[in-house]
Amino acid sequence: MYEELWRTPGTAGLDRLFAAEATYRHSPYAEPVVGLADITRDWEQERESPDEDFRMTSEIVAVDGDTGVVRVAVTYGPPHSQEFLDMWVVRFDDSGRCVSFEEWFFSPRRDQ
Repeated sequence: MYEELWRTPGTAGLDRLFAAEATYRHSPYAEPVVGLADITRDWEQERESPDEDFRMTSEIVAVDGDTGVVRVAVTYGPPHSQEFLDMWVVRFDDSGRCVSFEEWFFSPRRDQ
């Protein structure tokens, strides 16, 4: 659902993914973005547009109760050809919406 919403214009569907009180960390040490309203603003600031050229694949690594870990690979096309690997640590409420999202973001070293 994350990718589908990222590719959809606007942010009207984010309440299907995130709970009203959710927190979103762009990295483990980053201050969290707190609450659906702030996550919505952050979402719009982070993406270039819902039409940006990228390919995303994901693999569930682990699930323990209400918490999951996902390995995500993202490859962006022109004009900014880049690739990233992420680990997401996600905790869900009883209705299946995210209450805590933490991203561990990795980019390839260009000097190797």
